[in-house]
Amino acid sequence: MSVFQILNLLWEGIGVSLKIFFLTLLFSLPLGLLIAFGRMAKNKIVSAIFGIYISIMRGTPLMLQLFVIYYLPYFAFKIPLSTFGANYRLTAVILAFVLNYAAYFAEIYRSGISSMPVGQYEAARVLGMDRKQTFFIVILPQVVRRILPPVTNEVITLVKDTSLAFAIGQIEMFTKAKQIAAAEVSMLPYIVAGVLYYIFNFAVAWVMGCLEKKFGKYAIK
Repeated sequence: MSVFQILNLLWEGIGVSLKIFFLTLLFSLPLGLLIAFGRMAKNKIVSAIFGIYISIMRGTPLMLQLFVIYYLPYFAFKIPLSTFGANYRLTAVILAFVLNYAAYFAEIYRSGISSMPVGQYEAARVLGMDRKQTFFIVILPQVVRRILPPVTNEVITLVKDTSLAFAIGQIEMFTKAKQIAAAEVSMLPYIVAGVLYYIFNFAVAWVMGCLEKKFGKYAIK
């Protein structure tokens, strides 16, 4: 089997992997910011609740979280999984990924916001800005610049973690490559999949590098 034939067979799995990747980022990045605000809340109870959530999501394997979210309706409420339709597996995968990565992004956001000098807030108040303007105009652009490197690492990890969807039977690129390799008794499908993962991660690193340069103007001199 040629490389082009393998790519043709992998195409469906590639689409699923991309869908998991982009939907996870789309929802986990803003959710992570909300969780970070909750973690930084002055109310100790609210802060503790979000702290426990972050601790659980970061302290347990993503694969375990996939199992819990996928099987929860059946074991907790005796609802047959077939009730949710053919797309339930993919929905469970995306939900698990979003909840997991939001916790990691929340801590990255929190560290970035906490690292901002108090003088930045004071200068904004002197200019007559309210809290909302201060955060979105003064603080957030600088925070984004500071957190881009760790966010890049998480995004690259996400590309590779999409392969964990196989744990609950969702076919994505790696699972498809494994099926082709078993049928053809060949390592070539794995090699092709590995190259695709590398290209995708290279593209992610390049895009994030461009963003770092763009936000470089917000560096504190």
